Amino acid sequence: MRGWPPAGPRPRLVSLRTTFAVSFAAVTAAVTILVGILSYGSAARLVRVDQQSVFTQVVQDVRDEVRQHEMVPEDFSSSRPGHDLVRPARTDVQVLGARGQIVDHGSPALPVTARDRAVASAGAAGRLVQHKDVRVGEDLFRIATVSLGDGKGAVQVAQEFSDTEDLLRALQQRTLILMSAVVVAAGLFGWWLARRITRRLVILTSAAEDVARTRQLGIEVPVTGLDEVGRLGRAFDRMLGRLAQSEEDQRRLVQDAGHELRTPLTSLRTNISLLRRIDELPPATREDLVADLGQEARELTDLVNELVDLAAGQSDSEPPQQVDLADIAEEVLGLAKRRTGREVVLRVSGDTRTDGRPGMLQRALSNLVENAAKFDRDGTAPIEINLTGPARPGTVRVEVLDRGPGIAEGDLIRIFDRFYRAADARSLPGSGLGLSIVREVAMAHGGAPFAFRREGGGAVIGFTVGGGIVGGSGSGSGSGIVGGSGRGRGAV
Repeated sequence: MRGWPPAGPRPRLVSLRTTFAVSFAAVTAAVTILVGILSYGSAARLVRVDQQSVFTQVVQDVRDEVRQHEMVPEDFSSSRPGHDLVRPARTDVQVLGARGQIVDHGSPALPVTARDRAVASAGAAGRLVQHKDVRVGEDLFRIATVSLGDGKGAVQVAQEFSDTEDLLRALQQRTLILMSAVVVAAGLFGWWLARRITRRLVILTSAAEDVARTRQLGIEVPVTGLDEVGRLGRAFDRMLGRLAQSEEDQRRLVQDAGHELRTPLTSLRTNISLLRRIDELPPATREDLVADLGQEARELTDLVNELVDLAAGQSDSEPPQQVDLADIAEEVLGLAKRRTGREVVLRVSGDTRTDGRPGMLQRALSNLVENAAKFDRDGTAPIEINLTGPARPGTVRVEVLDRGPGIAEGDLIRIFDRFYRAADARSLPGSGLGLSIVREVAMAHGGAPFAFRREGGGAVIGFTVGGGIVGGSGSGSGSGIVGGSGRGRGAV
């Protein structure tokens, strides 16, 4: 789509490291601020409640004293030895006369209002009037005036709480400083921790960017650890390895296919060029030419079909299901009899049920039977199919036995390779892909192919299945041979 992405500078991406550090600092800041606010609020409330409780208790003691005993202003004078009023810290006492005049100044002197003078002249002892947030100089006080009774005067008790507020403000400032220090330290620690955690992710990112830039899948991913990042790194490394193997398999398949296609195509071109002079050829030569063209076209079609099957992953989309290989072998047996006219004998031993893709398994077994019929073309003995199971639950062994020439030792380790054909098999029809497909099917079903010499002559070629579906077509380029020897044999 033209015009996309939009022109202009690309937005700057925020790194995961920065995001993690900022998030860590933000969470720490939120928690620190919340804890600081709650702690300061609780401490301030406790201090204020404590001071209020002390002041309330002092005032109540004065009221109880003047109610129980007849007292005069001189009894509360600070100059009188053994005076009755106990003065707690930050508490000021001032004594008023009968008319509300100051008899004994407090330190500092407290203001006297009309309400205070009215209490001083009251006849009942213990009458109370309170004043809050009274400013005396630069300080704030709470003041309570208690009457002595019979109009003899009153006692003023004051508590300074501006010092308490100053203390709380200092505590507030220190709390803010401490919270700021914690937030800064959390940011620095978060950055260090984010750098430590994301270091391996940065390595993975660099490796992915290198793969995208260079298209080289062989890049090593040096990631260690047993945590999720380590698992991600190992999974990424395995993914690159499998992609590299897949790319190598595709490249090799294309090269091998190109090589194998050249021969029938060259022969077709030669015969087609002869068609220009077909009128000049004898009738017998014409018939041979047409027959050759038909045979080459069929071989080319078979080769292309097998290449398509191999490249498409052997029916990768076919869903796995529980299958009975005995039923599949029965279908292959009937099909082989119709195609080759040979007698095929099926022997079943044990439970032959397993999990697999029936289409792939049928193709592999058909390839083995057709391979046996081709190399034992003039044989009279029946081709045998042996199914044995299970060596372990879900494992089945498939064998196809013939009385052909057997397998040469030099060819044994290569008969399951793609396009490989033994020297004595190159004159026979085939593409060299049949046994390769057998190997791919076996490996895709958690098994392996095998081939060995049959006692009394001939060969035994087969495969095992079981252990779970591991892929549509398997991978790798090894032969998959598990044992055997013999001579004189090729692949389909």
